[in-house]
Amino acid sequence: MKTDIEIAMEAEMKPIQEVAAKLDITADELDLYGKYKAKLTDELWDRIKERPDGKLVLITAINPTPAGEGKTTTTVGLGQAMEKIGKKAVIALREPSLGPCFGLKGGAAGGGYAQVVPMDDLNLHFTGDFHAITSANNLLAAMLDNHIQQGNALNIDTKQIVWKRCVDMNDRVLRNITVGLGRKVDGVTREDHFIITVASEIMAILCLAENMKDLKERLGRIIVAYTYDGKPVTAKELNAVGAMAALLKDAIRPNIIQTLEHTPALVHGGPFANIAHGCNSIRATKTALKLADYTITEAGFGADLGAEKLLDIKCRMAGLKPDAIVLVATVRALKYNGGVKKEDLGTENLEALKKGIVNLEKHIENVAKYGVPCIVTLNQFVSDTEAELAYVKEFCEERGCEFALSQVWERGGDGGVELANKVVETIETKESHFHYLYEDDLSLEEKMETIAKEIYGAGEVILEPAAKQQIARIESLGFGNLPVCMAKNQYSLSDDKSVLGRPKDFPIHIRDVYVSAGAGFVVAITGTIMTMPGLPKVPAAEGIDVDDSGDITGLF
Repeated sequence: MKTDIEIAMEAEMKPIQEVAAKLDITADELDLYGKYKAKLTDELWDRIKERPDGKLVLITAINPTPAGEGKTTTTVGLGQAMEKIGKKAVIALREPSLGPCFGLKGGAAGGGYAQVVPMDDLNLHFTGDFHAITSANNLLAAMLDNHIQQGNALNIDTKQIVWKRCVDMNDRVLRNITVGLGRKVDGVTREDHFIITVASEIMAILCLAENMKDLKERLGRIIVAYTYDGKPVTAKELNAVGAMAALLKDAIRPNIIQTLEHTPALVHGGPFANIAHGCNSIRATKTALKLADYTITEAGFGADLGAEKLLDIKCRMAGLKPDAIVLVATVRALKYNGGVKKEDLGTENLEALKKGIVNLEKHIENVAKYGVPCIVTLNQFVSDTEAELAYVKEFCEERGCEFALSQVWERGGDGGVELANKVVETIETKESHFHYLYEDDLSLEEKMETIAKEIYGAGEVILEPAAKQQIARIESLGFGNLPVCMAKNQYSLSDDKSVLGRPKDFPIHIRDVYVSAGAGFVVAITGTIMTMPGLPKVPAAEGIDVDDSGDITGLF
């Protein structure tokens, strides 16, 4: 089998105008970025905004493992399969970050014969959206420090600056730094911090903003610091909103590319689900719903993170209602949860499968809490045995879930026909009664406890003193009605990434809480989760190169 990048490089892509025409998008409604990628114009939205919505299908998964689950691969493959069975479909994905691309996880374009292309462009600079977000974030930081240097008319307490600089790279040495060293004219000396771009509030704002007017209003509400008497200072007060919006004027528009089988894909925005809200942009999703009968979207990492945030944050803000949720798992990952070492996952082991399937069971139960019909799909590997597949199928159906096998990695759209038919059948025969996990009028602590206990299975939530103080301040400022974005590791239902399977009645430790007033949610930091990741001992960057013909190698 060829590598993902070999398959992608050999793909025969169609001009993006031809792909867009499948969705009745005209050439005048595209701003081209070369032959195979484009941005959608505002004129397109103005033309289609009164159309009825198509059906919304969310792809989520069990907790990720080194064995692989294939959530994005399934999303892309399902979109391709929908076309195979005669349905008009569009895929709505997030953009990849350079951090994991050069780090440990790799890219985010799918895999095998279920990929979006151009894969190398997507995983690297793409249309420049992340660079624009980084620039807007750091412009605000520069204007903040300049305001303090130039007399500090807003009475900002330099010990209470909460706005951080960002870079789209895993770089641990930037987590905690000192700025302003040198001469007096070089600025005020203070402690500062970097986060990765995908954790920037501006990334969240871009993904949640309905239009430019909404974007500017949200940018203006960003809290950058507090005064000596505890009052919040906003980006609007620094007169930074117009310049930030100018940097983001193109980034706010969704991007369109294609799959290996030329299914249209809207790829826009990229907040991580472990440290941010984990969904593509509202603009891209709403546009997709107007353009096709079925919109296939995904949310980051496992259902305890990405799906919860899409359902409780994105859907709440955008008024979206999913019609079905596809829960992706693999036999290999379930056996890994059952204690099997990675090198032994190719051997049949029903006992380990029975032990590890409790992780899938918890995610099935969690999806049911939202009232949306659930389909479990196994991303099939050649090492899976008939006995293992039959056990998982029976397990799911006993719990009221539909079930389908997926072979999209190996066979593309043809390998997803069974899943596509099951999704269509489920939507046509089972009504979605979508509702949120919690209501706005709960206190912030009650919302955190609800997520931790209902979704993770925790027994208690332990708030460290700093977190308690921050919650009190946030609620006193009038932000207590906002939804909560939990920052938690992706590998475990708990805040300890080494605990696999289905832990129960464990404590969740919340060490920090802050408000993203522009995005419109409160972030709770659990355990040891970092908003600036580091590179592994052997980063993926060591294997990436460009050959003499200009072709990139080593991306995955």
